[in-house]
Amino acid sequence: MQIKVCHLSSAHSAFDDRVFHKEAKTLSRAGYNVTIIVQHNKKETIDGVEIVPLPMPTSRFERMTKIVWKSFRLASKQKAVIYHFHDPELIPIGLALKLFGRKVIYDVHEDYPEQILNKEWIGSYTLRKIMSVLFNIFEKLSVKIFDGVATVTPDITAKFPENKTITLRNLPILELIDKAKPSNRKKNKPTVIYSGGLSRIRGIKEIIQAMDFIENKANLWLLGEWESEKFKQECENLTEWNYATYLGQIPYGQHYSLIKTADVGLINFFPVPNQERAMPNKPFEYMACSLPMVMSNFPYWQELFGECALFVNPYDAKDIAEKILHLLDNSNEAKKLGDKGRELIEEEYNWEAESQKLIDLYKGLLNGNKPS
Repeated sequence: MQIKVCHLSSAHSAFDDRVFHKEAKTLSRAGYNVTIIVQHNKKETIDGVEIVPLPMPTSRFERMTKIVWKSFRLASKQKAVIYHFHDPELIPIGLALKLFGRKVIYDVHEDYPEQILNKEWIGSYTLRKIMSVLFNIFEKLSVKIFDGVATVTPDITAKFPENKTITLRNLPILELIDKAKPSNRKKNKPTVIYSGGLSRIRGIKEIIQAMDFIENKANLWLLGEWESEKFKQECENLTEWNYATYLGQIPYGQHYSLIKTADVGLINFFPVPNQERAMPNKPFEYMACSLPMVMSNFPYWQELFGECALFVNPYDAKDIAEKILHLLDNSNEAKKLGDKGRELIEEEYNWEAESQKLIDLYKGLLNGNKPS
């Protein structure tokens, strides 16, 4: 008989990269009966994973109240052996499930106390600092009760109890990427690409402004969701927008075809809390597609990606442009960086290898062992 496990997320989409494509599908293939409770428009089973839908919230407040409560009611009906939740607002749900004797895993996608410092909607920096400290205390006390913790970076892992925490990095699914064929989208000149969230603190405006120095020597492709309509309009009003093409939100997996067609991959995050030591998906996806990269000059990133990228001041559009042009003008160096990135993916940075940590975590909890 299959062991029932249930993943919960009140904030992520049904086909989120980490929640669905990596963790849920991995567990299903490993023989577990997997359900995810997540925002979706209908109940269905895809790739062996049963999706129990949550309604789309109309506001952040509704998501953190009504949707969280509905998540708990739906989760209680599952009677799963292990519950695995993915959002900090669900910590109270995790605590309640522990009261019912369930095993609970907290999946930490971000350094949330640091992330709070960037959330201007909360209010002044002083208020954000107070909220950050209070949440940090609440999170650490709650984790003492949970059975396991999975984080996305070693830095976040170090903040939690060693005996119950694993690092489960957001590495690319190599099999999926290798199945993708380069796009047949027409190119009349070299192309640089950014794929991901389109927000101010990810340096999107500066990437667009860099095209002023590149002019007609390359095109810019942007893929992803805008943080707001206001920021989108601000970017579209830039004179350099003429060199950019917004391709929208591409379905998961299909974006690899566009990455494989591009010539340079961009990651231009600002040095703000929660970003300087982040390990976002995109660099690894670029590397898996043998794409040379231009990245923010964070010391941590230079150490991690130094063999497959050039580094820039993320606030300096001219610096970004010069590094892009250098790669476009030096094809041998660009190929060397791209080939090295692919080599690192094959050797270490792939989900096929990383996923064994998830399987071991579940086996350990079921056998009464601590994560290792």
